Amino acid sequence: MAKRTRERGFPADPEPLPVPVVDNHTHLDHIAAVLADTAPDGEPDAYAWPPSVADHLARAAAAGVDRVVQVGCDLPSARWTASLLSSTQRGVVGAVAVHPNEVTLHAGVDEVGPDGLAPEFEERHAVGIDDAIAEIADLAKGNDRIRAIGETGMDLFRTGPRGEQAQRDGFRAHIALANELGLALQIHDRDAHAQVIEVLLADGAPERTVFHCFSGDAEMARVCAENGWYLSFAGPVTFKANNDLRAALAVAPRELILLETDAPYLTPHPYRGQPNAPFAAAHTARFMATHLEEDLAVLCADISANAERVYGTW
Repeated sequence: MAKRTRERGFPADPEPLPVPVVDNHTHLDHIAAVLADTAPDGEPDAYAWPPSVADHLARAAAAGVDRVVQVGCDLPSARWTASLLSSTQRGVVGAVAVHPNEVTLHAGVDEVGPDGLAPEFEERHAVGIDDAIAEIADLAKGNDRIRAIGETGMDLFRTGPRGEQAQRDGFRAHIALANELGLALQIHDRDAHAQVIEVLLADGAPERTVFHCFSGDAEMARVCAENGWYLSFAGPVTFKANNDLRAALAVAPRELILLETDAPYLTPHPYRGQPNAPFAAAHTARFMATHLEEDLAVLCADISANAERVYGTW
């Protein structure tokens, strides 16, 4: 989730969806950091620049995305998420965790992974990984609008063997926490399909387990289906090269399909490279309906019902 400024504005506002849906994974607190200093031409006058949380939610609701799951996956973001959920802000529930790439830093692992980038330690990483996960547990226990532990999992693009072991240990701790609290689990899986599945099967996946930004193929989608795990599709399902991902969407049971933006990242085609926001989930939903040759209203109703089974009511 490298943060870099996007000089262009947000995607075009879509036609509203016929049935409201949920953006099942977004980072509202990250969006402003990737925006240009001043609003690019064409941005609506109705919203501030950078848009506030209320602006993002209003723009999303106008597009038919009337609920979101805000994900805080480092300590400052998890605290921000808990604070937001303690306000009167409606339309938002949350997930908190220590992201796998944060786990390695809290564990003091300084090795370089296949991405070739040196780890960047910040002040927050002085907190040990056990204490960091303990704070996540306290935040989750103290707020009934936190409905999931996530994003957790493994990312073998960003670390080496020592980091893999640290991530595996951190993932197991998050699974145990989700099971203890009866919360859903949101998984980050990058170049680690086999490892993530192995841990889930060995430790006992929570009843409601979601692969955030599902990146597997049809074979992996079938494994998820056999285990009742949810597949959350984001902008990459619209990218031209991702035929395997679209094959996974085609075989995924409808009752296990979710939708997300991962905003401000992973903006759907043809807006790739522009900043993402929850309202753009409507573009991805339309693409999915077309690919599945399904009525858009039917697909939206299914996605909405699936999200409420995972996270409860908003």
